[in-house]
Amino acid sequence: MITPKKRVMTALNNGFTDKVPFTVYENMIPQCETERDLRNRGLCIVKRLPSYTIHHPNVEVKTYGYLDENKRNVVRTVYTTPYGQLHKLTQEGINTTWTLEHLFKTPDDYKSLLFYIEDSVVVPEYERVQTQVSRLGEDFVVRDQIILEPMQALISDYMGPETFSYEWADNQDEILKLIKSLSKLAMEVSAVVADGPLEFANFGGNVVPQIVGVDNFKKYYVPVYNEAAEMLHKKNKLIGCHFDADNTLIMDAISDTALDYIEAYDAGISPSVSVARKAWPDKILWLNWPSAWHLGTTKDVYNNTLGLIKEAAPGNGFIIGITEDVPEELWQKNYVAIMDGIDAAGTFT
Repeated sequence: MITPKKRVMTALNNGFTDKVPFTVYENMIPQCETERDLRNRGLCIVKRLPSYTIHHPNVEVKTYGYLDENKRNVVRTVYTTPYGQLHKLTQEGINTTWTLEHLFKTPDDYKSLLFYIEDSVVVPEYERVQTQVSRLGEDFVVRDQIILEPMQALISDYMGPETFSYEWADNQDEILKLIKSLSKLAMEVSAVVADGPLEFANFGGNVVPQIVGVDNFKKYYVPVYNEAAEMLHKKNKLIGCHFDADNTLIMDAISDTALDYIEAYDAGISPSVSVARKAWPDKILWLNWPSAWHLGTTKDVYNNTLGLIKEAAPGNGFIIGITEDVPEELWQKNYVAIMDGIDAAGTFT
């Protein structure tokens, strides 16, 4: 009998399975009777577990939790470098962390941020990861994670999109220094991941093409994907990216990458599954079952699942996943309807 893990890994290696694999992130399916039934029917849980940690030995880090003026429980993290302090304010949400203040706030922070990045030390933690894999068994796949793409790290983590956009216009030379340092760090992480125990890894993700633009994507994203892919491929590892936005602008550019799979692809906002399959005939398509479609009826969910699978024909190299939050009152019946559709469809060849 094929296990959920084997079904996913077969699809990731572009093979045919008895039915389309169905996956869900570990934090998006509570333990309950429905969860157990779905696992018995072949649902595979995706555990995201980096095979390393990153330390900053020359940066002092302190955190303070408190109730802010809006009565929110927040955490302020202070990073002290030889060039000054950086401050970050966050709030825990459901399955996420909201960044209320980014590390970088003004051009005065460039030296401190560059020092923080250059002070990064990547430490492999292979034994910890391997222990987790052995304990989880065949109902899980465990995915490694390379840090965000250099430009994406500035947009998502360090600056935020608005500040980044102003700085890109006003202080591009300083931005490029950060990108160069982050590129070096990303390759150090990629080398550790390549030597690690896990079979596949995402590189960055959450790219918003409408912010980055096609030219910048080609110049600052594609080359780092390809450099990392070369490292992983030499060790027989697979590499992909979490492209969950509207990818219309960069469909052709993605085809020029050496990425093996495209993960979290949402055909409700990006081009259809059939278009994506034609655009990327050599890449595995790992969907996020379209988030907006969860608001339809159970019959809609079932029929939409059949439609996605038909569009993906032939059925090799295709996975349906849940990578975004589903309304609490809908997830049980929707997940069951998706699995019903998968079982009814089998693999279209």
